[in-house]
Amino acid sequence: MPRTYARPKTLFDTSTHYCAGCGHGIAHRLLAEVIEERGIRDRTIGVAPVGCAVIAYDYLDVDMSEAAHGRTPAVATGIKRAMPDRFVFSYQGDGDLAAIGTAEIIHAANRGEHITVIFMNNTVYGMTQGQMAPTTLVGQVTTTTPRGRDPAREGGPIRVCELLAVLDGAVFLARGALSSPRNVREAKRYLHRAFDTQEEKRGFSLVELLSPCPTYWRKEPVEAVKHIDEVLVKVFPTGIIKDWS
Repeated sequence: MPRTYARPKTLFDTSTHYCAGCGHGIAHRLLAEVIEERGIRDRTIGVAPVGCAVIAYDYLDVDMSEAAHGRTPAVATGIKRAMPDRFVFSYQGDGDLAAIGTAEIIHAANRGEHITVIFMNNTVYGMTQGQMAPTTLVGQVTTTTPRGRDPAREGGPIRVCELLAVLDGAVFLARGALSSPRNVREAKRYLHRAFDTQEEKRGFSLVELLSPCPTYWRKEPVEAVKHIDEVLVKVFPTGIIKDWS
């Protein structure tokens, strides 16, 4: 029987530690496929921070560096400037990128650093027991918003792509959803476009991925995927937000 899928060599043959239904595994696979298809495995360096994203180096067989919480774009910037011939990406969650690392991501984008950021948005803090994140939806129940996020008290969700789109150095910004085969294929296309941007030295690129978190959304995995298509995309519209190619 012909094989329909083979594990990319850039992806370690290891058991997952992620919760059932988590989107990080899909994102790892997509990133591994893109790196392999581009033939850049030996020239790629990834940077992972604190949070669920920190374990990326246990799955991706490329050179990896760990950064302090929120400082991932700064570390990626230093690596890229020291080794401009390398493909450098950061892999960050919404707490790391849009809370403690807000200044880092804004200034890296504003400077037009030639790095690619993969931004995992699951609207909640996954590693630290489900607290409210900068991207948490209005009304969403978390451990720190037990009655739901109240915009009068906590403000509304931050739309990172739209926030960065006003900066000249941010050249390619896109948002995909890990919710269906079609959406996953589209997300992979965005990753290729982001790496194109870096290869052509045109500036900063970021791909945001709407990812399910069944554990802290308190939903079954299938319901969590439906939640992305039925609820999240209304707040975080998918598609290419900015492309200055």
